[in-house]
Amino acid sequence: MSAPRLFVFSGLPGVGKTTLARALANEIGAVYLRIDSAEDALRDTGPLQIDLRDAGYRVLWALAEDNLGIGLDVVGDSVNPVHQTRAGWHNLAHRTGAERFEIEIICSDEAEHRARVEARRAALGQTAPDWDMVTARAYTPHTDQRLVVDTAGRTPGQCLTHILDAVLE
Repeated sequence: MSAPRLFVFSGLPGVGKTTLARALANEIGAVYLRIDSAEDALRDTGPLQIDLRDAGYRVLWALAEDNLGIGLDVVGDSVNPVHQTRAGWHNLAHRTGAERFEIEIICSDEAEHRARVEARRAALGQTAPDWDMVTARAYTPHTDQRLVVDTAGRTPGQCLTHILDAVLE
């Protein structure tokens, strides 16, 4: 039996990260874990005395470890804005023996990216950041080897095909 695979998606809100992470999970039959779901569930428990973002990542890593531990592939969907969050995924793959694939999603067309963020905000209500929040968000450039997928001017299907071709070769 081959090692389970861990697909780690990174990128700012509105670049198409969730659309592609869900599509990949569906295509390969992987467990799909989304940071927004973990953070929303933690927030719904009431006032917290913790850093919600840190706790959300820790919840995702624990769930991913459980699933990788029983041999299931996992797709992790989060902004992954800094070295510490990326290192958490890396350490998880090392502990579980999973094959790790880093996939950074970008949208190089600022007007298209902004339109997506603004449309998403209307669709998802309060949980989605607005454009000012997205552009002000700290996002440290990646230094690890990764697949970079630019969604500007491309359909989700085209981007998914690119991902599948690159990681499942």
